[in-house]
Amino acid sequence: MTPDEAAKLPYRPCVGVVLTNAQGRIFAGQRADMETPAWQMPQGGVDEGETPLDAAYRELEEETGVRPAQVSFIRETADWLRYDLPLDVIPNRWGGKFRGQKQKWAQFRLDAPDDVIDLTYKDVEFSDWRWMSAEEILTAIVPFKRDIYEAVFKEFDLT
Repeated sequence: MTPDEAAKLPYRPCVGVVLTNAQGRIFAGQRADMETPAWQMPQGGVDEGETPLDAAYRELEEETGVRPAQVSFIRETADWLRYDLPLDVIPNRWGGKFRGQKQKWAQFRLDAPDDVIDLTYKDVEFSDWRWMSAEEILTAIVPFKRDIYEAVFKEFDLT
């Protein structure tokens, strides 16, 4: 795919979730579909008719098993944030229909014990998880998502 072809594609509407614990550490999961280290925070598409905040609650539960009653909503990003996929990834992700994602991010605090986290609850997105600092996540995230993670951490005052 050429840069001009990619530029004509829309962004996929998506949400991201920053789940923090009482100590301010951030949930990060190792992507189950990657053999090499690929840590990220929960994220997923916004379904038709769904608000970004509703999608964030749904994605959090689907990917981690954490229910809405087990978290406190802290904040969400003021605007949509965008990132582009690498050109060689676009044809293989989401049927080649999107150049990347536009994301609204929500921060929740886990108000339950860690053992409520169940990576097999519904969608097995992660093979492992751990609490990390913002700096650790920025080191572990794939490079094309690093800028958006930095922007989220800055807006949420987590750096």
